[in-house]
Amino acid sequence: MDKKLKKIIESSTFEVIHGRFVYTKVSKEPQISNHFLISKDKDEITVVTEEANLSELEILEKNKDYWTLIALNVSAPFYSVGFLAAVSSAIAKANRDVLIVSTYSKDYILVQYDFLDGVKQVLLTLGFKEK
Repeated sequence: MDKKLKKIIESSTFEVIHGRFVYTKVSKEPQISNHFLISKDKDEITVVTEEANLSELEILEKNKDYWTLIALNVSAPFYSVGFLAAVSSAIAKANRDVLIVSTYSKDYILVQYDFLDGVKQVLLTLGFKEK
């Protein structure tokens, strides 16, 4: 990892968001907006939400696993070449799946709920600080 990227990671934090999250494919866009993510493209509508919100959805399919949401508070949003590659590569080397969502000011990773402790250790080893 180059020095610039290392410095960005070391000045960034992560925060585990409370809850167990589920990936779903739904038949229509939900009216209630207390979901983490609603993504709509020409093929499908995907909703990532806490387990407690599932009854609000018209679910076509649901991923069998529960996921933990981790916010990555990047010290230099938009201008961190290799940032997500470094994070996802380190998690992959630990033999764990990772799903990534980027918003305007931060990145989120979702990892399988049962593997949170191991992924936190990966992030700490990379140089992140836990918030």
